[in-house]
Amino acid sequence: MTQSGYPPSWYAATAAALPPLPPLAGDETADVCIVGAGYTGLSAALHLAERGYSIVVLEAERIGWGASGRNGGQLGTSQRKDQRSLEKMLGAEWARRLWDLGLESNALVKDLIARHDIACDLKPGLLHAAWKRGDAAWLKDDVEYLAANHGYDKSRYVPRDEMREMVASDCYWGGALDAGGAHLHPLNYALGLARACLAKGVRIYEGTRAVDISRSGVRTAQGAVSASHIVLACNAHLGRLEPRIAGAIMPINNFIVATEPLGARARELIRDDVCVQDTKFVIDYYRLSPDGRLLFGGGESYSPNLPKDIAGFVRKPMLRVFPQLEDVRIDYAWGGTLAITMKRIPHFGRLAPNILYAHGYSGQGINIATLGGKLLAEAVAGQAERFDWIANIKTPDFPGGTWLRYPGLVAGMLFYAMKDRLP
Repeated sequence: MTQSGYPPSWYAATAAALPPLPPLAGDETADVCIVGAGYTGLSAALHLAERGYSIVVLEAERIGWGASGRNGGQLGTSQRKDQRSLEKMLGAEWARRLWDLGLESNALVKDLIARHDIACDLKPGLLHAAWKRGDAAWLKDDVEYLAANHGYDKSRYVPRDEMREMVASDCYWGGALDAGGAHLHPLNYALGLARACLAKGVRIYEGTRAVDISRSGVRTAQGAVSASHIVLACNAHLGRLEPRIAGAIMPINNFIVATEPLGARARELIRDDVCVQDTKFVIDYYRLSPDGRLLFGGGESYSPNLPKDIAGFVRKPMLRVFPQLEDVRIDYAWGGTLAITMKRIPHFGRLAPNILYAHGYSGQGINIATLGGKLLAEAVAGQAERFDWIANIKTPDFPGGTWLRYPGLVAGMLFYAMKDRLP
């Protein structure tokens, strides 16, 4: 842990940091008490404060301490599942609603950044890279399908020869460039949301872990908050706070490294400064930082403990994509925990009429979690149609519940990781 209270990372080292906020001491009263100061909680707080509600946010660590401040920084335009998979799973009408919400979520992030003048290095372009020959055909079909069925004209297919010009790697068979996608500094985005919240009068308490929730409020080790509504926005860090919903999500760990500054070599790697993610089940995702580093994410683990040598763990997939970086130093290496669901659709719901939750973004958290906060705010304000619609999508618990889910997950992940290695 750094002196700032954040785990060491390039993001923490370059954050437009807020001074530490005090922990809760004593009792408070608010219209809404929100547990968790990541994207979900901060977005909910901001949207509710704009409606005139009094808000208390409780954060066990620092603002954006979890996945919100450690992720790959890639802003998508859709849900975690592709559109045709959603149609098979839910039917055309529900899949279309999720598509529209995905587009709204992307636009919402960009609007919040512009409206609140959040300096988070927002840059356009997300390139999906085909890891296998068959993936290239699938990406081409997907671009054509979205254009024909949803009128989406911001994505185009990239043939293999052009892909090699855009990304200096021989790994890919083609790609799809989504001009609506983008990338940003995820911790600075979270801190920018927090500044906007504070400017609206939101009370944020750091170093304040919730230990019990009830319909009348939230209790902590230092005090309590009485509130008319409770919002749980803990995602992968829910822990044992609320066992009734813990089984629907699975915490997994992702890892990222930041190389030394690469100078002119940086744009040789990624010509157009877009972010890239491949089509493997255990994906690689990477982009350039404003100071010319390669930020490369790769690999997963499923235990509560992170690998001791994260740099070595991620260096292997990085060199598989970019063997020309063998001589490059790794300056930062970090991990973080996100929450997935069985269907890779976010898990929304109510534990009581006045206790709401949203989590399980499955790696699509920047846009979907921000939207989740807005939908939570709508529901608290009595406009619950959209929130309740997502809550009605059945999200099954992982087999074995919170205690026995990991062996099955590991077996499944290993199976799909092996398929990634097949041609």
